[in-house]
Parts: sequence; C-alpha cells; structure tokens
Amino acid sequence: MVAPQPFYEDRGTPIALRQVLEALSELEYRVDLLTFPVGQDIELPGLTIYRTGNPFGISQVPIGFSAQKVLLDLSLTAKLASLLRRERYTCLHALEEAAFPAAVAGRHHGVPLLYDMQSSLPEQLLRQRALRLQVARRPLEAIERWLLTRADFVVSSAGLADRVVRMAPITPVREWRFPSRPVATDPAGALALRRELGLALDERVVLYSGTFEPYQGLPELITAIPLVLAEAPAARFVLVGGDGTNGFAGSEAVAPLLASRVLRIIDRQPRPAMAAYHALADVLVSPRAYGGNLPLKVFDYLAAGRPIVATDIPTHRTVLAEDRAVLVAPASGAIAEGILSLLRDPERAARIGRAARRYAREHLAWEAFVSSVEEIYEEVHRHARGR
Repeated sequence: MVAPQPFYEDRGTPIALRQVLEALSELEYRVDLLTFPVGQDIELPGLTIYRTGNPFGISQVPIGFSAQKVLLDLSLTAKLASLLRRERYTCLHALEEAAFPAAVAGRHHGVPLLYDMQSSLPEQLLRQRALRLQVARRPLEAIERWLLTRADFVVSSAGLADRVVRMAPITPVREWRFPSRPVATDPAGALALRRELGLALDERVVLYSGTFEPYQGLPELITAIPLVLAEAPAARFVLVGGDGTNGFAGSEAVAPLLASRVLRIIDRQPRPAMAAYHALADVLVSPRAYGGNLPLKVFDYLAAGRPIVATDIPTHRTVLAEDRAVLVAPASGAIAEGILSLLRDPERAARIGRAARRYAREHLAWEAFVSSVEEIYEEVHRHARGR
C-alpha cells in the first residue's frame, strides 16, 4: 500500500487509511505500507510500515498540494521502486497521486493496481492559485483519465464514482462507505467538557469539526453566526480542528466573535476525544461549499445521533437525506435558517438525530466495512486476471 500522507495523523485521509488497514489486518492480509516520514507509527498484526527518506528535514505536511508533498512524493517513488525489486506483491493499493508511479511500476512488475481515489486530483490542483486558469483543466483531466484507464480497479470516496464512470467507463469502481460505530453518549463527559469550554448549561451548542480549508465553507458559517444570534442569543458555536497555521482565528470576521465568547475555536483533537464534543452539541454542521468527495466527519456525525445541518451538495447527498439531516443551500442565510429550525423545534431535532444514528447502525457497521474491503480485493484480482 502506497500512501503519500503523514501517517498516522488524526485527519481525513490518514483516518480512512487506518480503517482500511485495520480491516485488512482482521482479514489476515500481510500489508507493507509505504508512507511519508511524518506521523505516528501504529501496530497491527500483518502490518509493516516503511517510510521514505527525509533529506530536507520536513516535519509537517499541510493538507493539499504543497512543496513539501512534492519533495516527499519524489522520495516515495524511489522507495517504491526499491520495494518492488525486493518483494513480490499480489496487489498495489495506491492512494491519490502515488497511483501514477504505481501504475507504471505495477505494469512493469505485473502487479494489479487498486487506485484509492480519495479526491479528484485535477479538482484539488485547480484550487491552487497558479493553476486556476481554465486552460489547465483539460490537460489535468487528460492525465487523470490516463490513470483511471490503467487502474485495474478504483475505490473512491463517496461522491466520486460518477466521475470515474464518466471518464473511464471500462474501469470498475466502488465507493467507500467508512464505518462509524455509534458511541454511547457520556453525559458526565459532555458536562465536564462544557465546563472546560466555559459554556453555561442553558447555552445551545452548534459544533463543526474538521479542517479549516476554504472548501469546507467556514466563511459562510461565520457569517451565519450573527443571523442565528439575532433570534437565538443563547447559541454558542464551537469549531474543532484549528491548527493555527491559516490565520483563521485572527480574521476580521472571526476576532469579534471570539472576543464576545459566542465562538470557540479548538485545536485538532484525537479522534477518540471527538465523541465527547459530538455529545456536547445540540446541532452538528457541515457547511462544505464544494468538493467531489464526502468529508469523513459526516460518518461520525451520523453515529453521534445529533441533528445535522449540511449544505445540499451532491457529496452530502450520498449518505444524507431529509429524514436524517437538514439540507440547505451553501449560503449564510440558508445555513442560519437550518440551524434555527432545529433550535426552535427540539422534538424535530431529536427525531432527526435518532434517524441519523439508526442509519449509522444499519449501514455503517464495522462488520459490513470489513466485508466490503474483502470484496474489493477479490474484485481487483478477478478483473486483473481478465485483462
């Protein structure tokens, strides 16, 4: 498995990757994971972690495209070639841009390629200022199409399968449905966290968790806060996932909300700690503005059994519907009204929360996820034999 990620860190793709590795370990696969030199080691039966060299002393890899990632990708490619000369593998499972060298090397060594498409690479690159010209879209999409047609199998984040079918109709594809085990609410833990955050018992908590990247829609959520407060002055907003690198907390719109204590920004938390934050919330929000892949937090939101307000975009629609979420336009006014509709009607909020947890229990169970991983690997080999 080739993962151009800081593994392990508590953020999107590394969290998803860890779940896949845990499933493969349970299925008694032997996995060699090749990844960046940044991150915490984990131990699982059958797992060996190989890390690339780090001649530039890189200690942090930001989300998305960066110079650090390019340098480490080059090192990753060299290490992959070395491993393929030494070992005989039955499958190359490559994430994101690592699938490009894996596609070439896999063909050379006769190893089938499973492309793990966590996001659309052209979509990701076109967010970069230097590549925003539409003239760059066509060549980037041609490169992506080349990769999709050379993969033996594609497994994508929820919301991306249609793109794969459109660009490479002959390549089989499935979407991940990551597990999210419903966590029993800990009232004592939620109460202790409420005290720690300085939240009064009569204050209503609206919580967001995740990265603070532009595509997450946080500017619209911030603009929605005064609109909510105008009708619900006891509402308080908690954003979990800050890392202090993007200047978000010091922005002109955010600073007065922090000063008046209607907004708290919390640093990124270990994933197990998030259960208490979710239990604290009266409303969970996912204001994502754009992006073809479903944010992993939505799976955890569903399992938390709290009412969800999410933007009505195709990626959210892959697992959310009106019975288990309030779906709104990706605009501040609509987000504010979605939140207020739940604060006004506690019975409806509770009903939506129960439906969300029921969906997680019925459709996002760990056992079903392990079975899906087994099926995916069987399909990779079946398709490779037919080529």
